[in-house]
Amino acid sequence: MKYLFITLLLCCSAFFAKAQVSSTMKTTQMGTPLKAKELLEPGALNYAIGQNKAPVILNIGSVEDIKGAIHIGPIKETANLEKLKNTLSSINKKAEVVIYCGCCPFGKCPNIRPAYTLLKEMGYSNVKVLNLYVNLRTNWTTAGYPLSDN
Repeated sequence: MKYLFITLLLCCSAFFAKAQVSSTMKTTQMGTPLKAKELLEPGALNYAIGQNKAPVILNIGSVEDIKGAIHIGPIKETANLEKLKNTLSSINKKAEVVIYCGCCPFGKCPNIRPAYTLLKEMGYSNVKVLNLYVNLRTNWTTAGYPLSDN
């Protein structure tokens, strides 16, 4: 009976984890759904930061900066879109680039899709969106992951 309960618990956990990933595939405000391969989990980014192997991290929102992130600002603003383009001009197109906004859930975000689309159009081949499916506070800060000291 004990093993049946554990098996049932594991099956339920797997189901809810899959449901959580499915919720991240909701359509962003500006386009098609994000696919699992386009996302990077917060724990994976935190691990890379801790190992001093962090990718290029771009904050394209109005929230705090994750440790090592380059602050661009909300891409919905034209000046910040230009700032993103200028910042990208010094980054190798094959570099791993992670973008995040974190102000709201993906389904409501006005910044993720335009930035992601721009990076792809500019020829960046290794772009990921940090999977902050609720927001930065819920999916990053409350997990104890590092923010910038600035």
